[in-house]
Amino acid sequence: MSFKDSSVVITGGSKGIGLAIAKVISRSTEHPLVLVARGEDDLEKAKQTCLKLGASKIDTIVADITNPDVVSKIDFKVYNPGILINNTGTFLAKKLQSSSFQEFENQFKVNVFGAFNITNQVLPGLLNQDRGLIVNICSIASLKGYAGSGAYTASKHATLGYTRSLRQELIESNVAVTAVNLGNTYSTSWYDSGIDESRLIDPEDVGKLIIALSEISPRTVVEEMTILPRVGEV
Repeated sequence: MSFKDSSVVITGGSKGIGLAIAKVISRSTEHPLVLVARGEDDLEKAKQTCLKLGASKIDTIVADITNPDVVSKIDFKVYNPGILINNTGTFLAKKLQSSSFQEFENQFKVNVFGAFNITNQVLPGLLNQDRGLIVNICSIASLKGYAGSGAYTASKHATLGYTRSLRQELIESNVAVTAVNLGNTYSTSWYDSGIDESRLIDPEDVGKLIIALSEISPRTVVEEMTILPRVGEV
């Protein structure tokens, strides 16, 4: 199968950073989109937005990706996937000693297990392409500890570790794996923060970089990249 005709699967693609990535891909490429999220209404709104921007084709999947039984029933091969963007994430601003087990566990369910479940289901389709690409949206918190968000930070460390191991396991295959260690990016969680959005990463820049990753020679891979606001961490 030809990578240039393949679809882009985006988890958490109905809003925030995921939607921003989808919008850039819609405007700039001919790749069909497959948007995955839990909210049917938000997915439909995202679909209509991307179609207006020029998307060639859009499929939507309503699913809780933290549930392996749900994900195992999705036949991604029918969508001819060539790029998988594991974007779904959740953030808990809470000290470790104040976090409940359920809160700690949920950070891992969404930020780590979701990516694991989807990747295992999409990977056979990627391996059928002449090339494939997996992009895992990690975090600057994947690289160092942060007080006040320990459960999130631990989960993002795990996401990066998973990505690095996946890269090694697929190193002899046609599938490239990239970790994006993302800093403060303007999205839904920042809307009421009072922080000037000009001090944050433009989420569409993430989409532009992912397109660049897909356009480099198949002989080359960017294993990890760190993206920060120009003014530094907020």
